[in-house]
Amino acid sequence: MTASWRFSTLGDRHRALGSKLEDWSGMGTAWSYDKDADEEYVAIRTKAGLMDVSGLKKVHITGAHASHLLDLCTTRDVEKIYPGKSVYACMLNDAGKFTDDCVIYRISTNSWMVVHGSGSGHEELSRASIGRDVSVRFDDNLHDLSLQGPLAVDYLAKHVPGIRDLNYFHHMQTQLFGLPVMISRTGYTGERGYEIFCRGQDAGNIWDTIVEEGKSMGIIPTRFTTLDMLRVESYLLFYPYDNSQKYPFANEGPGDTLWELGLDFTVSPGKTGFRGAEEHYRLKGKERFKIFGVLLDSDKPADEGAEIYRDGKKVGVVTCAMYSPLVKKSMGIARLDVDCAIVGTPLEIRNTSGTVKATAQSLPFDDPKKLKRTAKG
Repeated sequence: MTASWRFSTLGDRHRALGSKLEDWSGMGTAWSYDKDADEEYVAIRTKAGLMDVSGLKKVHITGAHASHLLDLCTTRDVEKIYPGKSVYACMLNDAGKFTDDCVIYRISTNSWMVVHGSGSGHEELSRASIGRDVSVRFDDNLHDLSLQGPLAVDYLAKHVPGIRDLNYFHHMQTQLFGLPVMISRTGYTGERGYEIFCRGQDAGNIWDTIVEEGKSMGIIPTRFTTLDMLRVESYLLFYPYDNSQKYPFANEGPGDTLWELGLDFTVSPGKTGFRGAEEHYRLKGKERFKIFGVLLDSDKPADEGAEIYRDGKKVGVVTCAMYSPLVKKSMGIARLDVDCAIVGTPLEIRNTSGTVKATAQSLPFDDPKKLKRTAKG
């Protein structure tokens, strides 16, 4: 953990569950617990799980030019976001290539929060703020506890009035167990879920209370890496693990287009003027690959980084894979040649244990209409 410089106040609780607090984005994070990850995956898909995702970076943006800064740096028309609303967005470099994704929260008229992962979002916002009437402040005291799964709302409804009326990608300022929190109906699982933003000094109390009270409902603590199983099913990309930063092109620098990643929907219709906009539009139709799904004829997951072949020619690579004990299928997210990213294309995946037959499949595998995460009531 020599690279770690950020610390969750829940570290001791993760250690008690068997974690060695591996580094992610500068924070010791629970990549492993002393139990089977399948148990946690099943809990989130059928009941609920509680996860510490405080390693996400929280950046407060305030001031008269706050909206202008976000308009320059992200792909969304932020003026359409009202207080209490949030939106998923991307950031690009001058070449129109993806550098980070984030969730933008509008707290009040001139107050925003941007939450992002291990990309360069904070640095890009800070750089663009120079000379503008805006404050960009990194906040590591703010912790993020993610309660995800179909029973999450039932649990929170006992403590938070109005939580059932909170719509997808909306947030509310409230109290939980008498402590000040912001609860956001967001997450990274494909399930109906909530992120509880709280002060570091309150995180232990909130964590312990949910774990203890939620036990009778089947709510359990879950490790960070359980997300890998959930995100494969739900088509949730994870920088840089699905990107050319990890799987570089020959004779090219790193960087993928939104068209290649399937994230072009994050560009608000007609928006111009954001960083990389002209190149982004110019690169439409010039995809070098496509993010696509692969369904394996196997009862085991593909190796991370396993090469994909068609008729003896390499056509892609598996970036993340899982075997679902619920639907009994082996599936993965892949970077596929464009002519192979067609549903039903026969493929072969070369694992270290041998070659497995597979077919190309559209994403997401689970809940393609997003009915679970957007459900009302």
